[in-house]
Amino acid sequence: MDVILTIGEFSKMTYLSVKALRHYHDVGLLTPVEIDPATGYRRYASSQVATAQAIRRFRELDMPIDDVRRVITAADVTERNRVIVEHLERMRQQLERTQMSVDSLQALLEGAPRQSPDIALRRIPETSVLSTVDVVEFDACSEWLERALSDLHVRLDDAGLTVGGPDGALYSDAFFETGAGDVTAFLPVVGGGGGVTELPALNVAVLVHDGPFSELDQTYGALGTAVAERGIGALGPIREHYLDATTTEVCWPVELGSA
Repeated sequence: MDVILTIGEFSKMTYLSVKALRHYHDVGLLTPVEIDPATGYRRYASSQVATAQAIRRFRELDMPIDDVRRVITAADVTERNRVIVEHLERMRQQLERTQMSVDSLQALLEGAPRQSPDIALRRIPETSVLSTVDVVEFDACSEWLERALSDLHVRLDDAGLTVGGPDGALYSDAFFETGAGDVTAFLPVVGGGGGVTELPALNVAVLVHDGPFSELDQTYGALGTAVAERGIGALGPIREHYLDATTTEVCWPVELGSA
């Protein structure tokens, strides 16, 4: 037998606060069975307790509200389980990133003796590229860059051009200093043609990063420190070359004449 409950009674049975229940109603996740037209007071059915408890558990696992809605309104078990598995996979990936961050922080706290990085000074010649540029926020850069480079490879195939080197990107000062700025994704090509532009020649100090992206800041720190200590820094964007899935060349603009 279904029993009608006050919002306070329902709150106690589900471990969901009255504020949370009101919010879930407002976003269409858990609708009361009765709403007093005069007072707006909400009442729930005892048959909704299990659904509310499931919602609480999913939210404790940081499942987005839209995904929770997809789970509780799924037409069949297959669809419901697919949404849950997708979220669990995102959680697994987040745990891996968290573990890498913990390991990295532990290494920093242990204060291993600082060694001079193995940097190379190089002149990068003028380079023919297909490129795209946009104002990109720091936290959104990885997704933007992956999409931009994929689009450039499609353009390359459509134009019948030949790859002339590894994918790369240029990062403006504003990107680092304000959290959003110009980022240029580029793909070196052989020859010219429609849409091909030239990146100017550049003197750089290079340090190779081999490892997860979460550790890239340490390579930046080591390379920037070496450049500053030598007093050879120059104006211009930081340049990265993506040699493979885990290996990145970080190229810091320098004045070779002052080395």
